[in-house]
Amino acid sequence: MLTAVFVALLTIVAVQTARSVDLIVALWLANAVAAGMWLKTGRGLAHDFSFGALMTMGVLAGEFLAGNDTSTSLIFTAANMIEIIGAVLLARRFSPSLILSGVDGTVRFVMATAILAPIPAALLASIAMIMVRDAPFLISFQTWWFGHALGLATVTPLILAIDRTSLIVFRDPWRAAEAVLLFGLLAAAAYFAYFYLPVPALFLVVPILIVIAVRMRITGISLALVFVSICSIAAILGGYGPPAFDDVPVSERILLAQLNLLFGCLPIMLVASLLQERDRFSARAKAGQLRAEQASEAKSRLLANVAHEIKSPVGGVIGIGDLWSSGQLGPVTTTQKEMADMLVKTARQVEALAHDLLDVARAESGTVKVELRPTDVTGVLEDVRRSTALRPEAEHLRLSVVCEGDGLVVLADSQRLVQIIDNLATNAVKYGGAGGVILFRASPISDGVRIEVTDRGPGLSEAKQAQLFEPFNRLGLERTTVEGHGIGLALAKRMVELMGGSIGVTSKPGEGATFWIELPAP
Repeated sequence: MLTAVFVALLTIVAVQTARSVDLIVALWLANAVAAGMWLKTGRGLAHDFSFGALMTMGVLAGEFLAGNDTSTSLIFTAANMIEIIGAVLLARRFSPSLILSGVDGTVRFVMATAILAPIPAALLASIAMIMVRDAPFLISFQTWWFGHALGLATVTPLILAIDRTSLIVFRDPWRAAEAVLLFGLLAAAAYFAYFYLPVPALFLVVPILIVIAVRMRITGISLALVFVSICSIAAILGGYGPPAFDDVPVSERILLAQLNLLFGCLPIMLVASLLQERDRFSARAKAGQLRAEQASEAKSRLLANVAHEIKSPVGGVIGIGDLWSSGQLGPVTTTQKEMADMLVKTARQVEALAHDLLDVARAESGTVKVELRPTDVTGVLEDVRRSTALRPEAEHLRLSVVCEGDGLVVLADSQRLVQIIDNLATNAVKYGGAGGVILFRASPISDGVRIEVTDRGPGLSEAKQAQLFEPFNRLGLERTTVEGHGIGLALAKRMVELMGGSIGVTSKPGEGATFWIELPAP
């Protein structure tokens, strides 16, 4: 009901002040308000019927109160309601979300609601004016179409864009002061461009409109375009403007102003839509990142808790297994000793997994501490080679260390570095041992040392290389007899990054694999 009253008031003001071609108004905002509020307040048969009836009463009352006769009022009311209903239906069809925060949605909305919706109403009103008052058809049609399109393209988006989120930013005194300053500059530029200067000066207005679009998005630019449109039409109807246009009929000057506004200023709304779309994507990305970080933290806490819970009972199992295997719990048969040794071996694997899980959780939560100090790479590689050679599965492998140059020293945590290279060596034995050779190589690079562990196994495809450092991803080998949990390389990657280095792999199917680490010099 309030909307109907406001539409009636806008109708009275427009009819009495903005007629430029006989009875046709140069700038019509009433339909835009009606369509915007209709779209914003809801949908459904009951709502549409009630709202449409109230809008009809508002427009008809405004026509009568503005002084139009009965036939003219009925004709214009019918034309306006065709336009309002058309705008609502087209908006729901081509821009159903009614969210003008993207270029695509804004273009669809403006094309459907502002450009297409006024055409049937303009035809009806222009034909009626020919029959009733012998008015020129083309100029009447153009004035109605452009004037109503301008209103629908600016006021309707403004109504749809206004919400609590768009207004809450102006609680900030600086943002409110900025808005006042920008609209003050716009008012001054509009005054000089339309009322004072003797030459066309739209160039004074456009830069300020662009700044408003950048700083205040759809809400600000829609309001600014409404203000500029009113100033432009009012200046022409008031007899202001360049003296060179004094001999040009008012109707033609109005058409020129409408076209300038539609094609010179309205596209600036796309700038605001583009920036608002970027803001929406940025907000989604931040929300997604926050959810991912929260999930990662929860996962890290779970891993740490699980690791802690596993360590204590597994330690007891290992102790009992050792006592059983050594005969301290009583005489044991050969079969019982083998079972006890198998029990201890399995328990130690679980214990190692618990330690790895704990390290992964600490690394992801940022609580792992690394003590960086100058570390001799040659010594580390030799230690890892010796420990690897003692493993039963490496009995038939040839392990060698190649150090290119002297003084191969890096800034690293020596214990963590041994753990990382040992993990790479273990993988080389398990997955690449069929090649018979494992090579440990160290060579200087521009800002540190490159460490490589190379095997001549089956190699890795590019697809598998991309997944290699993902936790718990064993690349399909979980269905084989090769033992592993898929967290060693993920842990190695995090440890290397904590020490300021990088890790990667170079491999081709059938040509083995080279895992490399690059660490900075002291």
